[in-house]
Amino acid sequence: MNATLVRITLALGADLDGFRAAARALAGDGVQPRDAVWSDAGAENLFGDPPPTSAAPPLMLPKAAAELIGPVVCHSDPERYALLYDLIWRVEHGEKALLEIACDPLVHRLQGMAKSVHRDLHKMHAYVRFRRLETAQGERYIAWFEPDHWIVQATARFFVDRFRGMDWAILTPRGSLRWDIKTLSLGPPATRADAPANDDFESHWLDYYESIFNPARLNPEIMRGHMAMKYWKNLPEAAAIPRLIREAPSRVQQMIERERQMSAKRNPDKAVAAVTDQAPASLDALNRQILESDPPEPFSPHAVLGEGPLGAPIALVGEQPGDQEDLAGRPFVGPAGQLLDAALEEAGIGRAQAYVTNAVKNFKFRLVGKRRIHQTPTAGEIKHYRWWLCRELEFVRPRVVVALGGSAIQAVAGKPIPVLKNRGPTDAFGEWAGVITVHPSSLLREPDPAARAAAYKAFVEDLRRARELAEP
Repeated sequence: MNATLVRITLALGADLDGFRAAARALAGDGVQPRDAVWSDAGAENLFGDPPPTSAAPPLMLPKAAAELIGPVVCHSDPERYALLYDLIWRVEHGEKALLEIACDPLVHRLQGMAKSVHRDLHKMHAYVRFRRLETAQGERYIAWFEPDHWIVQATARFFVDRFRGMDWAILTPRGSLRWDIKTLSLGPPATRADAPANDDFESHWLDYYESIFNPARLNPEIMRGHMAMKYWKNLPEAAAIPRLIREAPSRVQQMIERERQMSAKRNPDKAVAAVTDQAPASLDALNRQILESDPPEPFSPHAVLGEGPLGAPIALVGEQPGDQEDLAGRPFVGPAGQLLDAALEEAGIGRAQAYVTNAVKNFKFRLVGKRRIHQTPTAGEIKHYRWWLCRELEFVRPRVVVALGGSAIQAVAGKPIPVLKNRGPTDAFGEWAGVITVHPSSLLREPDPAARAAAYKAFVEDLRRARELAEP
C-alpha cells in the first residue's frame, strides 16, 4: 500500500463545508489529486488515517470554479469530491482559464454533473406534493419525494420561503426537512411508508388540476419530457392523466362550443344582454345580474354587493371583498372595515348615509393550508368588473366618489393613477367629483405606531375633504 495516500472522510450527502476545509488543507500541504482518497461516512472505511489539517490560507479560485463546486457536491456520483479536487489542483497550479475549455474531459464531466443537479432541484421544487395530517399538536403537511442527488438541504430555503406559515415536513430516501413555522431542522432518510398515502384535500386538488388541464394543447411526448414517468407515482394528479388524455378530443369540442357561448361575456355590455337581453332598469336588477354572472378564476363564486342608500352624497369604492366580507356577504366588515367606520365617524360621515362598494365584486385568493390569502386583482380583472361599477354609481348618483387605493382608482378613472402623488380631490373621475386616498388596509400593515397614527390622521382628513365636497 502506498504510504503517501491521504484518506478524507466526509459526512454522508452533500458535505460542502467539509469538502472546502479538506481541499484547503490538502492543497496547502501539497497533496496531489492522485494521492487523495475521498469517501463519505456511508462508504466502507478502507483507510484509518484522520482527515488532514492545515493552516493554509483560503483558496483563491476563479468565480466560475467556485460556483461549480456547490452543485457538484450535491451530485450522487461517489467520485464528485475527487473530480472537484482535481479541478482545484489544476486551477491552483497554472490553469486559471480551465473552466473556459468546454472540451476538457474534466470540465465537461463536472458541468454535466452540475446541470443534472440543477434539473433535480427544479423537479423537487415542481413535484413535491404535501398531504395534510391532523396531529395532537394541530395541522401538519407531509410530502414524499425521491431525488436523484443529495439536494434536500439545498432546497430548504425555497420551501421555507414558499410555505413559511405551514407546519410541514419533506421526507426523502436521502434525508428529510422539517419546518415548524419557526425552526428548520434536518432529519435522517425516510421511507415511503413514513408519509401519508392521501388526504381529504386531494380530491379538491384533482378537481382543480382537471379544470386547468388544456386538452387543446395536449402533447404526451412533451409531457413525458418535462415530467419524467418516475415522478408520476408520487403525484396525485398522475392517476388522472391517462383518462384526461383519452377524453381530450371530446373536451376540445366542448371548449369550442363553450367559447361560442362565452364570447359575449368578455364584453360587460354583451354580458348584460346574455343575462337579461336588456340593460338593467334599477340597482336591484343590476345586482341580480352581478349575482348571476360567473366570476373569473380564481375568485370566490359569492359576489359581495354594494351597501347603502340611493342618492347617498358619498360613495366609497374599495378594491375587493376580503375573506370576512366574502363569508358575511357584506362590504367592509373585517378589520379594514372597522378602521374605515372609525375614520368615517371622526370625519363626520355616517356609515349608514354613505354608499360602500368595491371595484371587484368577488374575493380573489389563494389557499395556504385552510387559510384563504388575499391576492391583488390584475388590471384585466379590474376592467372585467368596471362596467358593473359604473352602472352601480349611475344608479346611486353620489355627489362625491372616494376611491380607496390603486385598484379602486383604476376602476373609477379607467386608468391607473398613483395614489400618493394624486391624493385628495381630483377631476379624474369623469362626471363624479372625486377624492383619492389610501385603502384602510394599508394603515393596518404599517408596523410603526407613530407612522400608523400619522397615516390614520391623513386618512381622516381625506374623508373630511370628501364630506365638504359633498355638502350642498
